[in-house]
Amino acid sequence: MKYDVVVVGGGPSGATAAEDLARSGHSVAFIDRDGRIKPCGGAIPPRLIADFHVPDSQIVAKITTARMISPTKRRVDIPIENGFVGMVDREHFDEFLRVRATEAGADRFTGTYTKITRDAEGTHVHFRNKRTGEDDSVTCQLVIGADGARSNVAKHEVPGGDKIPYVIAYHEIVEAPGPRGEYHPDRCDVIYDGAISPDFYGWVFPHGHSASIGMGSMVKDVDLKQATADLRVASGLEDCKTIRKEGAPIPLKPLDRWDNGRDVVLAGDAAGVVAPSSGEGIYYAMVGGRVAATAAAASLQSGRVKDLQLARKLFMREHKQVFKVLGAMQNAYYKSDERRERFVTLCHDVDVQRLTFEAYMNKKLVKARPLAHIKIGIKNLAHLTGIVSAKRA
Repeated sequence: MKYDVVVVGGGPSGATAAEDLARSGHSVAFIDRDGRIKPCGGAIPPRLIADFHVPDSQIVAKITTARMISPTKRRVDIPIENGFVGMVDREHFDEFLRVRATEAGADRFTGTYTKITRDAEGTHVHFRNKRTGEDDSVTCQLVIGADGARSNVAKHEVPGGDKIPYVIAYHEIVEAPGPRGEYHPDRCDVIYDGAISPDFYGWVFPHGHSASIGMGSMVKDVDLKQATADLRVASGLEDCKTIRKEGAPIPLKPLDRWDNGRDVVLAGDAAGVVAPSSGEGIYYAMVGGRVAATAAAASLQSGRVKDLQLARKLFMREHKQVFKVLGAMQNAYYKSDERRERFVTLCHDVDVQRLTFEAYMNKKLVKARPLAHIKIGIKNLAHLTGIVSAKRA
C-alpha cells in the first residue's frame, strides 16, 4: 500500500498529525518506538484540553497553585485564578493519543526509523520492525518527521536539522503520598536555583497518586541524577518508591526551516517547538502536529511542495511573539542566582501572576490591561538594573 503520508514518531505531535490526516480522509501510517516515555512534568493548559478534546479521564491532577522557589529558598505561591493546570502521565497520555489515531483510521507500525529513500515508486520510509525484528519500509508521497529532539529525520532531510540546541532533562516518577513536608498534591513547585540547575530549573509536579521530580540543563558536567535526588530530599519525597526514571533532550529554539522543499516536513520537538523559559512542550507539540498535517494536506491537494512551508508559517503566526517574550525572559533571568532571585521576587507582583497564567492557560499574550503591562515593564527594568533589591518581598 502507498500512503499519502507516513508520520515518523508517535508522541503527542506525531499522533496528532496522524489522527488529523486520517480524519480528513487521507491514508496515513505512523511509526512509533514502543515503550518510549519522554521525561516530562506533564503539565497541559485548558486550551489544549479544549482544542484537542482531551477527556477528563486523562487528567490525573488539576493544579490550582504554582510555587516559585528562589536560590535563597524564598517561596512565592501563585494562585491560578479562573482555571487550572492539568496534569497528565505521559506513559498513558501518549498511548491514548496513538490509540485515538488508529481508531480514526491511521495504520500503526512499531519500530525504529532508519532512513528515507526514493525511486520511481515514491518515497520509502525504512524502519526496524520491532514485531518481526526485520528491516521494513512503507511507501508514501509525504513524510512528517515527529521523532523528537535530535530527530534523525531532521538530520537526514532538513538543512540545519542537525544543529538544534537543547537541554538534557531528567526526572523520576515516584509514588506520592498526600501533603507531606514541602510537597502538596494540588501545587506545582518550580525551583530556580543554580545548585539544582545553573541554566534552567527543577520541578516537583503532582500526578495524582504519583509525582514527577526532575530538572534540565545544557551544562555537561551537571549531575542530573544527584540534582534530582536533592530535589526529592528538599520536598520530603526521598523515601518514596521510584516507579521509573527517564532522560532525554529538550530543544530550546524552533528551527529556521521545517521542510526539505520536496517531501518532508517536521513537527513537534523535531522542529524545536518547546517554549523557552518554561520548557513547556506538550501543547506546542500537538499544535506542531496539527499544522504539519494541515501543510501536508494542502500540498497533497495542490501538488505544490511549497505548501509544506505552511507548517512553520501557521505556527509562528500565532506563537512567535510568545516564544520571543519567553526567550527574552530566559536570557534575562537564568544567567545567575542573583538574577533568579530577582525573578522570583518579581513573581510577588499580582499583575505578573495574573497575566502569566492568563497567557499560559489561553496561549496568548494578554493585551486587555495595558497599564498592568507598563507597570510590569517598569518593575522588570528595575530588577534587571538592580534598582530594586532582590531581597525585597
